[in-house]
Amino acid sequence: MSKLTEPHFTNEEAARHYLEALRWPVGPVCPHCASVNKSYATKRPGKYRCGVKECRKDYTVKVGTVFEASPIPLHKWLLAAYLLCSSKKGMSSHQLHRTLEVTYKTAWFMSHRLREAMKDGTFTPIGGAGKVVEADETYIGKKEGAKPGRGYAHKRTVVALVERGGEVRSFHVDTATVATVTPILRMNASRESRLMTDEAGIYMALGKEFAGHESVNHSAEEYVRGDAHTNTIEGYFSIFKRGMKGIYQHCGEQHLHRYLTEFDFRYNNRVRLGVDDIQRTRNVLVGIEGKRLTYRRIGGKAESAWFS
Repeated sequence: MSKLTEPHFTNEEAARHYLEALRWPVGPVCPHCASVNKSYATKRPGKYRCGVKECRKDYTVKVGTVFEASPIPLHKWLLAAYLLCSSKKGMSSHQLHRTLEVTYKTAWFMSHRLREAMKDGTFTPIGGAGKVVEADETYIGKKEGAKPGRGYAHKRTVVALVERGGEVRSFHVDTATVATVTPILRMNASRESRLMTDEAGIYMALGKEFAGHESVNHSAEEYVRGDAHTNTIEGYFSIFKRGMKGIYQHCGEQHLHRYLTEFDFRYNNRVRLGVDDIQRTRNVLVGIEGKRLTYRRIGGKAESAWFS
């Protein structure tokens, strides 16, 4: 049986029970007062009332998540999460709109809400003693309002760090300079790591802060020297660019950080780390907690009441 025919992807009640079991493994948790298993079901399916005297508020499993206030059936939310998580290079809003049978605008907004759920709230540095962190920058698309020219000044800049065999973290910056790259590296990479970069000057002084720093000279066609290379981060950039150019095709610069979150999430929850499509989807559903994303925050203007 295809995973897409699982009951929680096709039936609203099954979807609700699936999400309740995932969010509340020991019983309903009131999002208003945080009491555990002190609520009771009302006559309306899926609606609970807190039994704590000082609270007594109603809620559903969607309250306090990125699904809150959405009229979209819950089983379509779960299917959208699975499709976005199981497609290595992403899934366009147009494809979601056709598959889920919702409007394009709704599919676009659902995608961004799910990307919000993919955000990693931890700030533990990657790497560590005996580990290697690769750092590099890449350029994609034209900056809003920039005139085409030579070099990369008119391009959008992405800086990324990856721990070999571990996680990646990527960032949209205005330009790749010592001033923009230094705080990213200091905050996100353990100083006990060995740092691997290309010959870019922005890493030279900063590299002295790490346990070791080696670089390869791409301009001289040197790509590997012993275990010194940036092939891991280049591989990540390759997946990211193929997805952005082949699947999404157009991305407003103000949304680029959301797409980076999506590609980071899939990479950090990949099969090689023991995470399959189902577990990856469960991981993003765990991430829906405590996050709200309104249409106003995404697009700059409210076009529908349920988005605000």
